[in-house]
Amino acid sequence: MALCFKIKQLNIHESYFKGIVDYNGQKYTINIQDQRRGKVLKLPFSPDVKKERVLVRLSGPENIFVEDYLPYKGESEWVEIDSDQITFFLADHQDQFDMLEVITEPDK
Repeated sequence: MALCFKIKQLNIHESYFKGIVDYNGQKYTINIQDQRRGKVLKLPFSPDVKKERVLVRLSGPENIFVEDYLPYKGESEWVEIDSDQITFFLADHQDQFDMLEVITEPDK
């Protein structure tokens, strides 16, 4: 199963990104930063997660994407992503992404 969030806005601040994503008509704040507290994924609701780590992918219309496996760490008011790989790639390609996918299906 994949949760698909439409990226509405994503702005860079000193060392992190903050913006707005839309999931099924509901808007959520998103925060993407480096791994100061380790790799982390938190969501504003509890998905059906069957594995320790889920695939988090940001993609755009020009076939650009960045992804990382992150441990789901529970609920938060915001969508929170702590990943060096995603944060550093975003720094160079910030305006090229329009979709966030959280792929939670179990291994076959």
